[in-house]
Amino acid sequence: MIKIGLISDTHSFLDERILHHLETVDEIWHAGDIGDISILDRLPKEKQYRIITGNIDDLEARQQYPEELLFEVDGLKVLMIHIGGTPPRYANGIKEKLRHSQAKVFVCGHSHICKVVFDKELDCLYMNPGAVGQHGFHLMRTLLIFEVEKGKIQNLRVVELGKRGK
Repeated sequence: MIKIGLISDTHSFLDERILHHLETVDEIWHAGDIGDISILDRLPKEKQYRIITGNIDDLEARQQYPEELLFEVDGLKVLMIHIGGTPPRYANGIKEKLRHSQAKVFVCGHSHICKVVFDKELDCLYMNPGAVGQHGFHLMRTLLIFEVEKGKIQNLRVVELGKRGK
């Protein structure tokens, strides 16, 4: 079993509330819009990181991190792209990438809206952790914590970190 902490849209912001929850996980996934990449130095050490860039990230971030990742965790194939849309209205080209990759989980950020839904058409779980940062229109800062075991997600929970600006 591998415990995952999924965050997105830090926009150069990481506080103790976020870091507290990430201490307990094995892997940290960041679905883009990092902002100042120096904040990543504050992430708990000795974890597996899977980090992508988003539309606000600068050249320095893009030189260190890709725009998308396709990877496997304990038998679960995951595709992560910052701007993904939402089922059934995915961003341009996303449905094709999901079909081609045969990913069973699609992770994105960008909308700042926490949403997890199963797309029956693509046989794929859509996951957007919302935003942990202070920048944006979201009201509540959120992240996702879950476990992966033998290709299945289990014990998924939404963590509310408090209202934006507080």
